[in-house]
Parts: sequence; C-alpha cells; structure tokens
Amino acid sequence: MEIVTLNGENLTIEDIINVAYNDYAVHITEEVREKINDSRKVIDGIVSRNDVKYGITTGFGKFSDVVITGEECKTLQKNLIMSHSCGFGRKFPREIVRTIMLLRANNLARGYSGIRLSVFETLLDMLNKGVHPSIPEKGSLGASGDLAPLAHMVLPMIGEGEAEFKGEILPGKDAMEKAGIPTVELVAKEGLALINGTQVMTAVGSLALYKAINLLKVSDITAALTMEALRGVRDAFDLRTHKLRPHRGQIQTAKNIIALTEGSTFMTDQGDLRVQDAYALRCVPQVHGASKDAVNYVKEEVKIEINSVTDNPIIFDNSDVISGGNFHGEPMALSFDFLGIAVSEIANISERRLERLINYQLNDLPPFLAKNGGLNSGFMITQYAAAALVSENKILAHPASVDSIPSSANQEDHVSMGTIAARKGLEIVNNTARVLATELMAACQAIDFRKGLKLGKGTEEAYKAVRNKVDFIEKDKIMYKDLDKCEGLVTSGELLRSVEEKVKLEI
Repeated sequence: MEIVTLNGENLTIEDIINVAYNDYAVHITEEVREKINDSRKVIDGIVSRNDVKYGITTGFGKFSDVVITGEECKTLQKNLIMSHSCGFGRKFPREIVRTIMLLRANNLARGYSGIRLSVFETLLDMLNKGVHPSIPEKGSLGASGDLAPLAHMVLPMIGEGEAEFKGEILPGKDAMEKAGIPTVELVAKEGLALINGTQVMTAVGSLALYKAINLLKVSDITAALTMEALRGVRDAFDLRTHKLRPHRGQIQTAKNIIALTEGSTFMTDQGDLRVQDAYALRCVPQVHGASKDAVNYVKEEVKIEINSVTDNPIIFDNSDVISGGNFHGEPMALSFDFLGIAVSEIANISERRLERLINYQLNDLPPFLAKNGGLNSGFMITQYAAAALVSENKILAHPASVDSIPSSANQEDHVSMGTIAARKGLEIVNNTARVLATELMAACQAIDFRKGLKLGKGTEEAYKAVRNKVDFIEKDKIMYKDLDKCEGLVTSGELLRSVEEKVKLEI
C-alpha cells in the first residue's frame, strides 16, 4: 500500500492528490506522537488548575468571558460540535472530504493543538478505512476558520451525523461501527482543535489549483492547434521580443508554443499571408503568461498554508497558550480569488480563438466548420455554450474576499469568505476545462479542412489524441457526446500525457 507520512511540515500538492484520488494511506512518525502527547499535557494542566484560557476553560466567540470548569469542559466540546453543525447545500464530493481530513490531520500533527493522540488517530483511521463524513458545501465565513463544515467532519467521530462508507451513506455511528472504529468522547479543547482552521477552503482550493496547473498547459496546446488551423504568424513568439518584457509566464508560454509547433508547415512567417494576427492569437504569451504567474503565486501560498498551524488558541511547548488569529482565511481568500480571475482569463481568450475558428468572416474556412452549411449547423452552437460558460465565469470571478459580515455579536467583526472564494475558483476551473475542450475539438475540425500541411511536434500528438476519441464531423450530430470525450481528454490528463511524450511543457 502506498503511504503518505505526516509531520505537519512537508505535505505537498502531490501528496494531497494521492490521498484524495488514489486512496494512499496516511501515517505519522513517533516524533509526531510525542509532540501531540506533550501538547495534551499542557491542556490537562490548565484544566486541573482551573486556569482561564480561551476555548479550554471558557466559552467561544462572544462567550469567551464565560468560565467553564470541571466536567462541563466535556459538555462544552460536544455542544461546540453539535451547535456548529449547521452547514447547508450539496455535500462535498469524496475527494474534497478526504482532502479536508488530510489537511486537518496535518495541522494537528504539528503538535500545537492540545488534542489527545487517541482522538487524532481516530481521524486517521477514518481516512485510512474510508469513513467519509457528509460535509455540506456552504456555511463557512472563513474565520474563525471553517467552523461549520469542519464540525460536520467531526460528527461521525462522536457517533453523530452521517458518513459515506463503501459507497453507502449511513448514520455516523453505523459507519464507524462497520469500519471498526470506536467513537470518541471529546474532552477539553478537542472540539475546538478539530474545527478551528482553514482546512476546508484550503482543501477545495488545493484541488482547484492542481486542476488549474494542468489546464494552463492544456491552454497552450489548444492555442497552438488553433494557431496552426488559422495559419498563424510565428514571429509573435520570437523569444527576443519576450525577453524584453521578462515576465516568467510570458516567456515560458512563448517557449511552449514554439516547442509545440516545431516543424509545422501550418504556421506562417510575418508577411506570408498577413503581417500580424488578432490579439487572441498574437497575445497568447502575454495573456496565458499572466495567468501562469498568478497561479504560481497561489501555488506558493497554498504550500505555506497546508503546512501551517491555524488553531486558536495555540499550545506552545513551554506551556504558553496564545489566543491569536491564525484561523483567519484572508491569505487563502485572496489567493483563491486570484486563482479564479486568472483561470477565467484562460477561458476568455480560448472562447475568442474558438470564435475565430468558426466565424467565416474572420478566416478562410467553411462557416462554422460545417460541410454543407445551412443544412448543417456545424460548430455554431458550441460557441454559444462556451460563451455562456465564459460569461458565468465573469460573474463567479467577482472576488469573495472583498466582502465581510460581522459575526458572534461583533466579536468576530472581519471575516475572509475564503471558502466561497475556493468554491467559486473550482467552479471556474471546471467551466474552463469545457471551454478548452471545445476549442480543442474545433481546432482539429478546422485542421482537417486543410490538406498537404504538417502539424508541429507537439500539436501532432494532441491531434492524434483527439482523433482517437472523436472523428471529423461530416454532418450534424449530437455534439455533447463528442465534447464530453474531449473534456475527458483534458481533465483526465490523457491529452497532456500524450503531448508531453514529445514536448515537455512548463508554466
């Protein structure tokens, strides 16, 4: 069995993908066990002395001035989970739930949370044995962390709520019993340790980021195919130009296009057919490149966040207990808003290239890439559908992070809305995959109208991958089935793997 070992400090995006999609087991080191136990000793001392410490011997939020002592500490933690379980909407899919659990476990593995080792190991057992809590998508303000959705994550641990086990949605207690995992009784600080953090927004955003990175490479492939189909001018990708404005993403995009179209006789030189192309072709390095720079920024922020401590209060090894604000999701809120904006631009320019492929007023190809146009509509309405997705992306790209609504009687008077930003970002990524798939299919259709020309080193592999799934469209047919196949090529990574056997792409 493949394993990911947690220590709270070096989890990677690749680890997340392997746990989320490939069911890698999650283990911890002996050092992590020692840190967790040492942190718990601090909490036990606070409780035994009746020290007043936020969330341990006090209520939460505005109730932080209410002192809780003795056995009431257990009731406090259970009440916290039950009262905070008020999420709404569709349930997160399995891969996001697994990522949420993984990220929360990695946070706890740092040993600053005060949770008992037995409770921590219950969370790991659930992840490893496939007990996936039912977690609604909506209900988090992104500060104090993702309270409501994380509370739903905890419910099955205490024998409440619902969870998926082996494809069946069961009462939480039943799912735990079938998996052979004992439920737990939470004691001081443990409920708070499990729910006070940014792991839901970061889980959603991490998976969106992973998909976005792949889409950025695919966007260069689709652009290169469209460039060839329209007999584009290669001079615009001359690296001498891009080195005079040396943004990393811009230069890398130009390099990718050059490599993908190496050996192509579809491409033209400046002045052969035209002096310059429209912006949707000529400015691909500048537009794709800017989005790549944005996504690379987000990637660095996510690397920090997935290995950070986002608890409150934080338990230090010298017995200091500090109540701060590491649960605040602002770093992720801004990042995932930025991710959504960046990926929206990829869809925007892809749809404009699609328009140039099908609009006979802008090219020398048959109208809407249809044989016997008029009787056949060809690719006409594929552009409508792509335009609808692009327009939806524009609405979704409005930043969530600029909004804030005070909560907890104005004690928590500024919140991040980071989970909304992450959810929007993922939706934008999914929409953009469909737009790129549409451009991909249309570009291959256009290429087949041109004879006697040779595709580039990388674009030839992309064309073959498409034609292995989708034939040239001779007459009108139900289009969504072929579009689904092309989208599958994009989202599964199959297209990218085919191309990268010949041309390595970077962002």
